[in-house]
Amino acid sequence: MKMKKWLVMFLSVIVVITALSACGSNNTKNNGETAPEGNAAEGADSTEPLTLTFFDKNTGDKFTNAVASEITKRTGITIEIQQPTGNPAEKLNLMLASDDLPDMILFDRRSDLVNKYIESGAIIPLNELIEKYGPDVTTMYGDVLNKTRYKDGKNYYLSNWYGVENEPVYGFNIRKDILKELAPDKAEGGVPFTASEFKQLLQDFKAKYPTIEGKDSTALTMDGENFGGSFGTFKGMFGLKQFYENNGQIQFDVKDPKYREMVMYMNDLYRSGLLDKEWAINKKQVWEQKLATGTVFASTGSYWDPGAANTILLKDRGEQSQLFPYKVVADGVDPGQTTYGGRSSLGWDAITITKKNKNAERTMKFMNFLASEEGQYLLMWGVEGEHWDMKDGKRTPRPEVLEGFKNDFNNYAKSTGIRKWTWFIKNGKGSDGTPYDLAGRYERGVVDQMAIKNLSDSVYDTVLFDALGPQGGTVEALNEQKVNDITKQALTKAIMAKTPEEAGSIFDKMLSDMKAAGDEKVEAIFTTNYKERVELWK
Repeated sequence: MKMKKWLVMFLSVIVVITALSACGSNNTKNNGETAPEGNAAEGADSTEPLTLTFFDKNTGDKFTNAVASEITKRTGITIEIQQPTGNPAEKLNLMLASDDLPDMILFDRRSDLVNKYIESGAIIPLNELIEKYGPDVTTMYGDVLNKTRYKDGKNYYLSNWYGVENEPVYGFNIRKDILKELAPDKAEGGVPFTASEFKQLLQDFKAKYPTIEGKDSTALTMDGENFGGSFGTFKGMFGLKQFYENNGQIQFDVKDPKYREMVMYMNDLYRSGLLDKEWAINKKQVWEQKLATGTVFASTGSYWDPGAANTILLKDRGEQSQLFPYKVVADGVDPGQTTYGGRSSLGWDAITITKKNKNAERTMKFMNFLASEEGQYLLMWGVEGEHWDMKDGKRTPRPEVLEGFKNDFNNYAKSTGIRKWTWFIKNGKGSDGTPYDLAGRYERGVVDQMAIKNLSDSVYDTVLFDALGPQGGTVEALNEQKVNDITKQALTKAIMAKTPEEAGSIFDKMLSDMKAAGDEKVEAIFTTNYKERVELWK
């Protein structure tokens, strides 16, 4: 009897072990990885409370306003924004090195950090998740998903501010009230200045207004800290782009023959006493203060850059005293081939899911909602019935919302959440014809209207030239940095040269120094990356 009892117990144990082994094998993938417990689709459709950590390089504000509450109400998800203290790039490098990752990360799309994270496996491919849980992502992004693929053919991020938008960027910002005195036929826009006309305009200003209200006047100034914007304006009038495409090779922009012409033109303005002698050392705050005094006739940069100064000029001197954007066209350049508006249709930032995210399906559903038209209007317009109403089939903002942005843009965005988090945002208009960007596109001010009138035909898509450089940390990346340092210093000196001959000599030496610093090695990478991109997008 005892033998039978022990035999029954032994067989029972064997049955239990076998059953447990079978259960274990069902929870194991063929490649040995453990499958997630439960049904993934059920997890994705859940609206149970869930908190996701999100490192957004653009903001550290808490997710606690009306828009945030509505997002959580609809998705069940609360976002814990990680404060990007200090330099976001340094923080991202540290996070990667320590493997201390949040659930989601927003990068600068053109930064080599994106590639570093992809190659290390720190962020996951999104293709299967988009296919299963991202129908609105597929519809809204369209061909953008094809163009944001990595070289392995997979998508690792969704961009924001994507899609073609015919919005200008740079322009020569000129005080309209004085322009009406000096060139009344050009003051209302629509007809560009030639290079010689612009120089004459600056000379006429100095002749008529050597001083303004007892202070020395300035014909043309620039923000020395905004080197890209200042030079981007002059590059626009010469039709120059980020790189020089020369017989199938991608070279540094300064090698375009028109770049030398541009530098000589700028040097001529400087030697003629028309360009601010202090332009190279102007800090942004100093530059803004100069504009706000009303003693400056013209400046360079994006048409929105003088916004703070224009607010003061508007208050102190009236609407017409603001700096309005105008187009100047270099000799021999078709006005339609000017390049004042370089914009990437692929967007500014890259939003990713990291390998540490244990709720990738829910996260993609969350991303899909915000990327949908419904989500776009929630992020950018606020809550229906509170911030806007549907009238005659169109979304209509409430007057107090428009007034709030007009009076204090940043604080109003922060308090309401409208336009605070620009995740997955698409340029353009929704199905009812209203723009997704309420604050920036619904009601256009007089300065905006002038920019559109004068510079919209200068807009071009920069996507083929975005982020062609070598990967960070490589020898070629150091070469590129050296070349950029050489060009910035040399161009500054050339513009401030005492004679045209000296300016030309400085420019020639710059090209020689670039070669010694390894510019051709860097250009070989530009060209390779460019050709690979063209092939990938076919």
